[in-house]
Amino acid sequence: MPRQLGELEDAVMTRVWQWNRPVTVREVLEDLQQERSIAYTTVMTVMDNLHQKGWVRREVSGRAYRYTAVSTRAAYSAALMNEAWSKSDNPAAALVAFFGMMSPEQREALNDAVRVVQRDIPEDPEDPEERGPAEPDRGAEGETGAER
Repeated sequence: MPRQLGELEDAVMTRVWQWNRPVTVREVLEDLQQERSIAYTTVMTVMDNLHQKGWVRREVSGRAYRYTAVSTRAAYSAALMNEAWSKSDNPAAALVAFFGMMSPEQREALNDAVRVVQRDIPEDPEDPEERGPAEPDRGAEGETGAER
């Protein structure tokens, strides 16, 4: 499980995820500077750290690197939720409490996600509800219960 991103790491990764293309330190720096005063070397260090931690991959482009996210923000969020849930001593209660905190829009998104997952679950031939009608119960001589 990846540890939670720090505040500056999250700000950098947010841009990498939103832009969904290879990005340079300069591009991230210029966008971050619209919100805060920050040095090029600081952004470069953060992006290098993100690379070392496995959040981004990089490729040489001229004299600079271009960075690309290794996974999506959704996968990151899911991993954080799974980590928090797995540490609970009562996972069912934790889920109930979490669902109780959700807005109606979030609950609808949850319902949509459950429907998608249920569609992706393959049918289990051992599940009696997934099989067709049951075979008649046959006695020792092969007669059905209705014929006995």
